[in-house]
Amino acid sequence: MGMDQRSLTGHLLVATPLLEDPNFRRSVVFMIDDDTSEGSIGVIVNRPSDLPVSDVLAEWGGYTSSPSVMFSGGPVGAGSGLALGVPGAESAPLGWRPLANVAESSQVGGLGTIDLDTPPELLGDALGRLRVFAGYAGWSAGQLGDEIEEGAWYVLSATPDDVFCDEPGGLWAQVLRRQGGELALLATFPDDPTLN
Repeated sequence: MGMDQRSLTGHLLVATPLLEDPNFRRSVVFMIDDDTSEGSIGVIVNRPSDLPVSDVLAEWGGYTSSPSVMFSGGPVGAGSGLALGVPGAESAPLGWRPLANVAESSQVGGLGTIDLDTPPELLGDALGRLRVFAGYAGWSAGQLGDEIEEGAWYVLSATPDDVFCDEPGGLWAQVLRRQGGELALLATFPDDPTLN
């Protein structure tokens, strides 16, 4: 891995207005694993569905952060669940795995993936926050870098509050606003697909 290839794990990809693919329009993607040789995986964190987690994963419903619904994580593997969580205590609970390759400076140190096959009664109470996603976003090696160069994504720093946002509908604008400057201006653009 070259020195210029910084890992995007733990960062946000925020769709620029140029990105018109309906799968990703105005999406905020949290990068779970960015391995330049293998490709990259992330989940869209601002697409809540209407489906309560308890309807899909009965035992987990009571442990999820508000809104307690399945989030549409992306177009790949929509039939399978992927979960992110932050332990409530310092110790790493069984079934929780920290993200790999996260930069030391990252603000998402306590965030990791959850093995949903772990009995919830063993893990649920150990989690301070939990979000379950149906599907994920995937890029083959080099693909994401090309999209970023083409101006499809802003790469921005993430916080756990972004991933577990209780008002995901406003997240795209909120993340851009806090950047200041030109990006903050974009956040005020009306979301009107007919303007394309």
